[in-house]
Amino acid sequence: MVPKTLRLGDDDPEVTELQLRLRQLGIYTGDIDQNFDEQVEQAVLVYQNTRGITKDKEEPGVYGLVTRQRLESETKEP
Repeated sequence: MVPKTLRLGDDDPEVTELQLRLRQLGIYTGDIDQNFDEQVEQAVLVYQNTRGITKDKEEPGVYGLVTRQRLESETKEP
């Protein structure tokens, strides 16, 4: 099964895991509420920029396969 791509406006339990993983790295400090809002998008952008995940690899601010694999490889499952 291919993991979901998450983006601004999504309201999904998988966003909660994304928020918790970004929090482990100190990139996200907002609410843990399964809502992919502007603060989550900004945290994903920061993560992508600091990890060299460029727009030719993944749409900026979108939690797709490339970003997911990288984030999951360096965080613990919440």
